[in-house]
Amino acid sequence: MRVDIGGVQLFFDVVGSALEPTDDEMLPKPTLLLLHGGPGFDHSTYRPYFDRFASTHQVVYFDQRGQGRSDDRRDSTGWDLDTWADDVVAFCDALGIEHPIVFGNSFGGMVAMRYGARHLDHPRALILSSTQARDQTALSAEFFERRGGPEARESYLRTFGGRRPSPEDYAEYARVCLPLYNTRPSPFGPKRTWRNERVITHFLPFEQQMDLRADLAAILRPTLVIAGADDPMCPLPGMEEIAALIPPEQLAGFEVIADCGHGSFRDQPEQTEGILRAFLARLHADDVARS
Repeated sequence: MRVDIGGVQLFFDVVGSALEPTDDEMLPKPTLLLLHGGPGFDHSTYRPYFDRFASTHQVVYFDQRGQGRSDDRRDSTGWDLDTWADDVVAFCDALGIEHPIVFGNSFGGMVAMRYGARHLDHPRALILSSTQARDQTALSAEFFERRGGPEARESYLRTFGGRRPSPEDYAEYARVCLPLYNTRPSPFGPKRTWRNERVITHFLPFEQQMDLRADLAAILRPTLVIAGADDPMCPLPGMEEIAALIPPEQLAGFEVIADCGHGSFRDQPEQTEGILRAFLARLHADDVARS
């Protein structure tokens, strides 16, 4: 399905109903909105793992502007964090979604941080998974060398070391480094995702200058942070910084998962599900108490 958000068509998919029938009435279910990684990837990296949360939430996936099956695959206008963050609000407005719980992994977490700071009252809550608030090149180079030796370190630095990578650089990175993201093969998600490498190479120079620390300090909604202890792409010290910068009254938890790389739902699916369900249940209990 696609929805227009002002001249741009965004592809989305929904698992689960927005209303739960009971004997007395139809009760609204909260929305879990997922922001995929990349940039340049699509929502398929989350499927079918997050479908399981349709038992309690309406689960909404969408491909962000310029990515996946959405429009603007050629025009780089709008390929920036401000636009991607504002697109979350426009997307929700178009579909009538109010106060979503927004999950962002990796690049999706960067968009979620900017969204949370630009639209303070819009989310019900945020979940930041395997992401970073600013450049962590030196740390990541060390982690990749630890996981894959000097070849992995050099391939990572050719791609993320400060210059725009060539298609050959990125192809080598995909071959050498992407398999090192996780501690085990993932049973979730198709092995071939929809990838727009023009978005990746366009955004990398901006990512290397990115600083979202002030965005984190501005967040006004409960925020759960989940890190993999062995994540080479978004190393643990960067995740610790994220947790430390969120206002203490909004930090709903900082979970570090052992034997886990990039995206804990891939390496430790059951443990991650337990963490997420506990957080979602607390939000629901708070909402019921206020109603």
